[in-house]
Amino acid sequence: MKRFRIVPLFVTVSCVLLTQNLGAQMHASQATLKSKKAKIQNAMSAAPKAIAKDATILDYPAKEGDQPPVLRKGTNDWACFPDDPNSPGNDPMCLDKMGMVWFQALMTKTEPKLTAPGLSYMLRGGSDASNADPFASQPPAGAQWVTSPPHLMIIPTGKLDPTIFSSDPRSGGPWIMWGGTPYEHLMVPVK
Repeated sequence: MKRFRIVPLFVTVSCVLLTQNLGAQMHASQATLKSKKAKIQNAMSAAPKAIAKDATILDYPAKEGDQPPVLRKGTNDWACFPDDPNSPGNDPMCLDKMGMVWFQALMTKTEPKLTAPGLSYMLRGGSDASNADPFASQPPAGAQWVTSPPHLMIIPTGKLDPTIFSSDPRSGGPWIMWGGTPYEHLMVPVK
């Protein structure tokens, strides 16, 4: 005669629930890891490999005013961000040290205190709600998103001369973005 071991039902159910819970936690952890890896890869696509491979990779803060979370610590003076989730295009970017001073000022809506010009690569292009208003979250009524080709941003310590550079993002050449604001910069198409 075979002997069967009877396990109380609550123990069996508890083991099943524990296994399901651990499985869900592992799945969420793997998804977060994949998401983190995907964000790092996306952020690195913004600049030449020689810069991006050693750059610090940051993510956008969950709440306005918070510090950007570090996805990967780097060893050079560059910081890269993945695609901005608030825009319709794929627009990762990498900024040098002064570019980060400028970008942090933009994120906190304060005036940038640049001691030298800044640079930013956006080799995937970009999407902005406005070429005139740095804080626009949607294009003005009847307007479209400003879709930029792959470009380099040159962030000056002073004002740009509008008699030399256009402010038209569709001009085909370099143009001034956010002219007349503390965040004005030159957008230079690279492809």
